[in-house]
Amino acid sequence: MAGRIHAQVIVVGGGPVGMLIAAELAAQGVETVVLESEAAISERPKATTLHARAVQSLARRGYFFAPESRSAIRAATMPFHFGGIQGLSITAPEKEPDPILKSPQAELERFFEGRARSNGARVLREHRVTDMVQDHDGVRVTAESPWGTRTFTGAYVVGADGARGTVREAAGIASDVNSPTMSAMMGLVRIPDGQTVPVGWHRMSGGWLIAKNGPDGRTLIHTLVCGDESSHRHLPLTLAELSKEASWIAGRDITMTDPRWLSRFSDFTRLARTYRAGRFLLAGDAAHVHFPIGGQGLSTGVLDALNLSWKLALVVRGAAADGLLDTYGPERRPAAQRVIDNTRAQATLMRPGIELDALRALFGGLLESGGGNDFLGGMISAQDTVLPGNPRYGSPREGTFLDNVELTTDKGPSDVIRLLGEGGEPLLLLFGDEAGRHAETARARSHSLRVVRCLPTRAVPCSALLVRPDGYVAWASDGGGPLADALATFFGTDASPGPVTAPAPESAPT
Repeated sequence: MAGRIHAQVIVVGGGPVGMLIAAELAAQGVETVVLESEAAISERPKATTLHARAVQSLARRGYFFAPESRSAIRAATMPFHFGGIQGLSITAPEKEPDPILKSPQAELERFFEGRARSNGARVLREHRVTDMVQDHDGVRVTAESPWGTRTFTGAYVVGADGARGTVREAAGIASDVNSPTMSAMMGLVRIPDGQTVPVGWHRMSGGWLIAKNGPDGRTLIHTLVCGDESSHRHLPLTLAELSKEASWIAGRDITMTDPRWLSRFSDFTRLARTYRAGRFLLAGDAAHVHFPIGGQGLSTGVLDALNLSWKLALVVRGAAADGLLDTYGPERRPAAQRVIDNTRAQATLMRPGIELDALRALFGGLLESGGGNDFLGGMISAQDTVLPGNPRYGSPREGTFLDNVELTTDKGPSDVIRLLGEGGEPLLLLFGDEAGRHAETARARSHSLRVVRCLPTRAVPCSALLVRPDGYVAWASDGGGPLADALATFFGTDASPGPVTAPAPESAPT
């Protein structure tokens, strides 16, 4: 086990975000190692929701959804809530997967880990990172393992190590924070039949009591009350505390036994001021923390992963200049800020007190009438996300998400999900004979750009579209800006800059 272990990218943190990044990088031929401190995947109840834009982007990368399983004739609508107020509907466009995927976080983590390993990533558990340094040539990471201290070298480090991770601190990245105003408890417990809490969201005078069915006849209980209990955040939660708080909120005794996964949380927020510091990059909870309402945390981390991984793969493979990584934070940080803002708004709606009853009634009316669904549903599901565009290009399509348009290629019928799922490179779609000049421009990028000729379609009224692996339009021919400029933005002025290297290992990897 002696000597340095080399990888082009070192991912610190093996949760679903870190494993997804590793799977995507390895699929593109990037030597990737994942360092995870835990010995095994935790079955602790965490996130269970993936929202529409995350689901759609994963489908475009070949995860979960077989083409024949998608409806060709209908848009799917699923019920949700806003701050515990029922009536929100989230709709996905036609020919897309259903807008909400319900799956325990542990299952997603297990699935992404399996994909990462099968793609060639090296996953090392029980490796606790203790030190990280970077210089002009690369990064060096030190970790404690069951086999002693181990050293890893590489070109980049991705911090996907959660809210209390070490990469953000090691990188010297400052954060904007908001102190907690509400405190919450959670536990998987058994409750006697005579004292059961009905499944659902229950707002009472003292706070909220939320109950969900758990395994083996247990109930997953959440409590939420006003007040900053952050001084207790590092103290283990006891069953007596959870039972006492639930009983106080409900106004009756609730006896609990056989506890599992007791924990505390709050509406504390943190947002890293930058997602990149040289060779260090942040994703998921390492970059942003918010009140876990509305199931947006895991989806936001997945979208971070899919935004970052294709860019990092191009840079490490030498197909794009390092500056492409500078687009990651400006695209993803505003999305995280929006999640923080809307979860704070939901927390406000959840505060007890008659002074907020009128506001809750207003939101309830908006949702019941359907008038608030387009705005709130688009925000919660991230389907309203538009990436910043380049004013030189001028197309209204740039920065928007490309729907799953049916296409006829020179190989037969296809669609956007199929085409993007066949590879991890940006995709240039050419429509009709007049697109020939764009094909000539793209020829020099053939090592990192997939070109597909299609029959013209009313769904895409232009001669060419440059589509990113995550499904967003990077450039369209109706904007007036030359394709060569857009390709230079992605890949740099040199069509083949050469692979990014890092210090070679002092001895063979073990």
